[in-house]
Amino acid sequence: MTTTSDETLRPFRLSVPQSDLDDLHDRLRRTRWPDELPDVGWDYGVPRGYLRDLADYWLHSYDWRAAESELNRWPQFTTTIDGERVHFAHIRSPEPHAVPLLMTHGWPGSIVEFADVIGPLTDPAAHGAPRAAAFHLVLPSIPGFGLSGPTRQTGWEFTRVSSAFAVLMARLGYGRYAVQGGDWGAAISRELGRTRPENVLGVHLNLLPNSFQAEEPGPQELAALPPRERQRTLDSWKHFQAWSRDRQGYADIQATRPQTLSYGLTDSPVGQLAWIVEKFKEWTDSENVPEDAVDRDRLLTNVMLYWLTGTAGSSARLYYERAHAAYWGAPPEPSTTPTALAVFPRDNFIPLRHIAERTNTIVQWTEHDRGGHFAAMEQPALLVDDIRAFFAKLHPSAQG
Repeated sequence: MTTTSDETLRPFRLSVPQSDLDDLHDRLRRTRWPDELPDVGWDYGVPRGYLRDLADYWLHSYDWRAAESELNRWPQFTTTIDGERVHFAHIRSPEPHAVPLLMTHGWPGSIVEFADVIGPLTDPAAHGAPRAAAFHLVLPSIPGFGLSGPTRQTGWEFTRVSSAFAVLMARLGYGRYAVQGGDWGAAISRELGRTRPENVLGVHLNLLPNSFQAEEPGPQELAALPPRERQRTLDSWKHFQAWSRDRQGYADIQATRPQTLSYGLTDSPVGQLAWIVEKFKEWTDSENVPEDAVDRDRLLTNVMLYWLTGTAGSSARLYYERAHAAYWGAPPEPSTTPTALAVFPRDNFIPLRHIAERTNTIVQWTEHDRGGHFAAMEQPALLVDDIRAFFAKLHPSAQG
């Protein structure tokens, strides 16, 4: 990894120029709407009626200044790592012996995902939990995403991000710390635990890469499994087939032509909105619209961090860099760091413990009865309890 001489931690505060908001509102007013087929629901993508209503709310009712003020309550900083600006929030617990916890978002998410878990994790006593269950939180924006973007170099795939975040934690003075993540945050967190077991005391995930059934299971493979895991394996395979047929397209585009995609998403706020909101419908524990699972204003704040920073393209490049990395297609390297998986039933894939245990040191596996891909937004209390239970088992001494 290329080093940089500038290790300064610079305080950061959001202050979006009014001209940027005026431009957004003007573009929303002038949206050129496409046609659509009648009575197809979400099958072909985001329904026009739903999106027009959401865009109208964005224009007339959503309050960015209120969201900006809420985000600015978190102490935030930027620093330069490996030649790129890295933005992060650093919320210290009032408890002096709290465990440092690095939480990483994914795509199409941001640090906004963690708004409802910050209080319970940093100040458990104020939320009815023991003082010992306290964490100092570090919430970075992935390079290329939102306030850590756009990136100016090629090669920012998830192993490079994990190395950058290791530098960040060392810069903050944390020699021993916990990590947590879902989506890309899961890949980054797992890689930190795999490559730096001397620093990472435990890895808590709400998605585990390469833990689902990607190939059709044979009779011998199924016969060796207990009945419940056998059925779960068949379900995982069927689910993966359906994903590959109907839901893989966004990833294929971002992994092959992120620059071409970026023109439409960077020029059209409704295009950016549709590209993100579709995933909040498909990947959450929602029935009719994403707002069944997540707050509408928080969803729009997440979209705003992509729109205002123009990072639709640079965030998509993470898919391209991973797909063109030397390790692409290779089996995962094993990790010896204690790992927990919180399984939420409406997430993208159905994970299998017998596959996960081939390359991970699984010490906690919890299957929840509700929730989806954006666990911190959808089921913050369940996620907080799962994180606390896991790290309580490890009895860590957090300060390095």
